[in-house]
Amino acid sequence: MRVVRVFWGLCLVIALFLGGSEAVAGQLAERLASFPHWHKLVVQVAQGDLVYPDWMAGSWNVTSTLVDAVAPLAPEIVSPGFESNRQTLQQPISFPVRFEEKKLFQSRSFTPTTIQSGVVADRAFNGLSLAKAYLGDAVIAVKVDPQSPNRQITLLKGDRQLVSIVSGRATETPGENQFITTEVFQQFFRTQDSRPYFNEVESTTAYHYFPQSQPTITADQVTAVYLSPQDPDYFAAASRPVALYRYRLEFTSTEDRGSRSSSEL
Repeated sequence: MRVVRVFWGLCLVIALFLGGSEAVAGQLAERLASFPHWHKLVVQVAQGDLVYPDWMAGSWNVTSTLVDAVAPLAPEIVSPGFESNRQTLQQPISFPVRFEEKKLFQSRSFTPTTIQSGVVADRAFNGLSLAKAYLGDAVIAVKVDPQSPNRQITLLKGDRQLVSIVSGRATETPGENQFITTEVFQQFFRTQDSRPYFNEVESTTAYHYFPQSQPTITADQVTAVYLSPQDPDYFAAASRPVALYRYRLEFTSTEDRGSRSSSEL
């Protein structure tokens, strides 16, 4: 059960699922600035892959550091694993991730299918890398639904599964070298000998690109955990999160960025 609690508390440090709609100007930036005074954010239904800025393309080593952890409804309501997660404050964890250019197919009602290229996350690779960084050998595999980039299953030892489904998201582009995204996940953990555990997770991340520096990309990320309707404290919590985790992310390229840029000309 300890592994389950750590996994829920740490949630998804990087938004690895994709597709989005443009948010009201400044809404996501203002949300980050208001930490820890958060309530549920209303976003559009997630469709397709999120297209990242071109400067996200490539292979990176990410260092993630939990810099703050808040339980807004404590002591009355505290999410499982919150206290143990607090023990990881200021302890950096590193793992590799990849973002790649792919052809994207978009189809809407009464309109023909269109094809365009864009930079998206390598969801299976990133998901496995992230899970192993936090849970080690407890992780067997991470699988992405071939029919939907918004559904991912993490297989754990002991016949346990964590299912994550992206239900909504939004993005903002405040400037040429800035990108903000919010994704809302419906997650449930299931085993053979106990009933599934449900909750809702929101991850809001602001990326900043510094082309001449290392780390090349830094990010401010807040992960909010909300109770599901199945939880007995659901109505008491209402639209407020039961846990908030704030991370500092640093992306260091594992490629020769100069050679990459030249080859793309």
